[in-house]
Amino acid sequence: MKSLFQMVLVVCFISAAVVAGLNAKANGFERSRILVDGDVFNVELAVTPEERSRGLMFRTEMANDAGMLFDFGRAADVSMWMKNTFISLDMLFIDANGTIVGIEKRTVPQSQTIIPTPKPVRFVLELNGGAADRMGFEVGEKVEGLPR
Repeated sequence: MKSLFQMVLVVCFISAAVVAGLNAKANGFERSRILVDGDVFNVELAVTPEERSRGLMFRTEMANDAGMLFDFGRAADVSMWMKNTFISLDMLFIDANGTIVGIEKRTVPQSQTIIPTPKPVRFVLELNGGAADRMGFEVGEKVEGLPR
């Protein structure tokens, strides 16, 4: 009887671990943590063309310490937009050295207006609209913990 009980516990433990793993990647994105001016953000990584294309579309909320980091793999001129994105975002444009080179604040949800980067960037970090002002982020600050 004891071994049956142990087997049930093991099955429950494995099931919980699988569910936890699925929740860690619930939206299909890998996750990481980055540091902006001393503030930690739990970010989803948009690395593939499909992930970058989907981005934060159709989301209706996002935690204050969350965001999405778009990694283009190399510095390039990039354009973003808000089509099918239901929450206002701040976009931090980050060069290959991890320096913020531009900030687009409080983007308009569902807008199809093109938002170009001010210069070639490797990364775009999307945070909740108003986060840049609330946390005092400025052009020239460094972002730590970015992918290499």
